[in-house]
Amino acid sequence: MSDLCSPTFEDLATRLGFSCAEAGGLFELRSPFALENWTLPVLELTIVVGAVLALIYAIVRLRRTGDPTNLVLWLGTLAFLFIIEPLLYFPDAFGVEEYVDTMFAHNVFTVEFMWGRLPLYIIAIYPLMATIAFEIVRMLGVFRQYGTLIGAACVGFVHHAFYEIFDHLGPQLRWWEWSLDNPVNQPFFDSVPLPSVVVFAALWPMSLAFCVQFFVGRHADAGRRFGGLELVWRTVVVGLLAALGTVILPAPATVIGMGSTTVRATVYAAELILVSAVAIYVLARQWRRLRTSRAPGSPETPAYSNDFVRYFSIAYLAVMAVLWASALPDYFAATDGVTGNGDPVGNLWYTVACFVVAILVVAATFTIPRNYSPSTDDARTRTLSGA
Repeated sequence: MSDLCSPTFEDLATRLGFSCAEAGGLFELRSPFALENWTLPVLELTIVVGAVLALIYAIVRLRRTGDPTNLVLWLGTLAFLFIIEPLLYFPDAFGVEEYVDTMFAHNVFTVEFMWGRLPLYIIAIYPLMATIAFEIVRMLGVFRQYGTLIGAACVGFVHHAFYEIFDHLGPQLRWWEWSLDNPVNQPFFDSVPLPSVVVFAALWPMSLAFCVQFFVGRHADAGRRFGGLELVWRTVVVGLLAALGTVILPAPATVIGMGSTTVRATVYAAELILVSAVAIYVLARQWRRLRTSRAPGSPETPAYSNDFVRYFSIAYLAVMAVLWASALPDYFAATDGVTGNGDPVGNLWYTVACFVVAILVVAATFTIPRNYSPSTDDARTRTLSGA
């Protein structure tokens, strides 16, 4: 659809190896063997299968236990996606091109929507990543012990670890291309815009988790059952408020750093460090507490468990490790952060740190007891944490 091909998007598409003017329509199907390289269909299959399994799990849990939290989380991410993504893909059509020029372009994958803008795997990665992060934190009992806000911060931290493994690899393997000159993307952390590292990878899932737990999760944990219409409006509200949260939470960096990229980067980094410090302390403390929570003679309560997330997290990390391994020869041969093919490389050591965090939190879900003994510390912490 050539009338929607802005000069910026056309340039990004050309660098990725396809033509914006010839990119399908509302829906397009390609052969997985005709993509840019073999990593694209592998990534696509991993993410789409994971998202479908997460949806099946959410539906089965709702039918068996009456708990709609997972389903609201899954659908709430899509509500957020369809609020945010069209504005980013078609700023001209929405009349906001003066404020938000094209920030990036995805490469073309097997299943595409919206004239080459939206691969199916991008739709799938929102609910999959959110489910993995939320459920790991939920299995560790953080919401129960520390409340909605602290639990949401932990979700943001865990999501950040899983997502940045993917985020720092994509540009090198041509999964997408960032617009280097767009001020909204500034500053860059190697090949990744720092706003993506902080806002999308940590603050957005924190906002989403807070809304899901506040409007649905804490009520479901208390045994409340919801009607169909009530779940619909709560899901829509979750998507809307999560989108609003992506404006409010990074506001300090946006406002304070308005005239300086350096100041903006500093404030972004400070926000991420704050969320990470809180999450690391809480997750470590909660893991240790659960490991010692079985008091002799105490009544035991079944802990929340999600084996799908436990095992699919391992599968995701294994696939990403293979994809990263395939990229390392070109990564180490890169000059000034650019490979011989002209592709920018991410930060390997930051990615390694994210792998370590992701492996540790997944391992934690395997090493806690499947039952726990309530203690006075539980009641005290819930009282202090509020919701």
